[in-house]
Amino acid sequence: MRPIPTAFHLGPLEVHTYGIGLALTFWFAYRYFEYRLKKRGYQTDWVASVFVWVVVAAIIGARTMHVLSNLSFYTQNPGDIFAIWHGGLSSFGGLLLAVPVAMWLAHKKCPDLSPTRGLDIVAPVLMAAWALGRLLGPQLMVAGGGHQTTQWFGMYYADQVGKRLPVPIFQAMEDFAVFLILIAIERKLETLPDGTKRYRHPAGIVTAVAMILWGIERTLDEHLWLGQDGKLGSALVQLAGLALCVGGVVLLVASVKKWKRFTTELGTQTPLPQRTD
Repeated sequence: MRPIPTAFHLGPLEVHTYGIGLALTFWFAYRYFEYRLKKRGYQTDWVASVFVWVVVAAIIGARTMHVLSNLSFYTQNPGDIFAIWHGGLSSFGGLLLAVPVAMWLAHKKCPDLSPTRGLDIVAPVLMAAWALGRLLGPQLMVAGGGHQTTQWFGMYYADQVGKRLPVPIFQAMEDFAVFLILIAIERKLETLPDGTKRYRHPAGIVTAVAMILWGIERTLDEHLWLGQDGKLGSALVQLAGLALCVGGVVLLVASVKKWKRFTTELGTQTPLPQRTD
């Protein structure tokens, strides 16, 4: 079995499938986020301009973190620092820069959207986009596989010797499962006993669960399928995953307490309350 093609030519132009996959993923995230905002009654005319800056921040942060985690390689190969078509984008690096940029710009453009509410709206979007992005990104790039394997489900990837664990496919399934869990929680929180919807309940629970589950997932993926003992980059990814999980637990505890106060004071049969976040 030959490796999945990572590029093709249109005349003299070389097109990398990895880049096309990322572009499609970003487009999907934009449209889905816009849809979720409209559904909850928020204006969306600001989303396009903000999204451009968020994409730029995500790519810069993701690439910077990857380069720092593999500094010994890039000091010897400085020409590869900007070669993102060969892969090398750290999810945590992208989040580290893109999330603050997104929160600041969203608050500036749409003051009615609080940071916690915005994070709850975008959390399922990120998980759905990551699920799609794993299939359209790392699965189609150079060295996209995990550890070597002799199992029947192993696949060949460009610039990697032997069959490899198809980690991008595994991660896509994991991320989609997290997405379904978040949607289920969200629907539970937003649905009143009579079946009507409320969108002004305390925010934070959906984001907290996403942080916990994705932090655990990313840590285990790196430890079991991707990481190499003694490698700084692998250790940083696992530590970042654990830190994200701990932060999610703290946020979940605070959000649950807030939710309990909300239900105690207002009850389940009261009219829709004002935004409390």
